[in-house]
Amino acid sequence: MKVKFILNNKVQQYNGDEEMPLLWYLRDYAKLRGTKYGCGIGACGACTVHIDKRAVRSCTLKMKQLEGRAVRTIEDLATNNILHIVQRAWIDEDVAQCGYCQAGQIMSVVAMLESNPRPGQREFSGLTNICRCGTYPRMRKAIERAVRQINLTSGL
Repeated sequence: MKVKFILNNKVQQYNGDEEMPLLWYLRDYAKLRGTKYGCGIGACGACTVHIDKRAVRSCTLKMKQLEGRAVRTIEDLATNNILHIVQRAWIDEDVAQCGYCQAGQIMSVVAMLESNPRPGQREFSGLTNICRCGTYPRMRKAIERAVRQINLTSGL
C-alpha cells in the first residue's frame, strides 16, 4: 500500500509496511531524530508530533493512517533559524534536565497554544506527557512565559 502524506511541509510517499508506527518512519527513514521513543504504548508522550495540527503520539499511529494527512515534527518548529516562542521559553526558563522528553513536551504545548492562546487549568490538565526528571514547575513557568509572549505579539 502506497501512503502519500505531508511531512514538515514536504510531500512524502511511503511504500512499505503499513503497520509500522510513524515514529519509526520518522527516525529510521526520514532521519528526523528529535521525536523520541519512550514507552511504545502512547503513555509517556516522548514521541509526540502534530497530525493535522493536533498533538498525537507517533508510536501508536500506523503508517496506513497517514494517507492525505499533515505531520509536523519538532524539527519544523523553528523558522529561518528563529526558535518557536515555546522553544525560546523552554530555554529561558531552563526547563530541560536530561532533555529526553522535551521535544514531545514542546510539541504538546505548541498544539495546546495553537488551539487556545489563553489556556486555563483545563488545558494544562490535558498535558499528559511524562517527565522522569520532574521538571513540571519549570515547564509551567515556560508555558506561562510563552503565553505572555504570544499574547503580546498578537495584541490579545
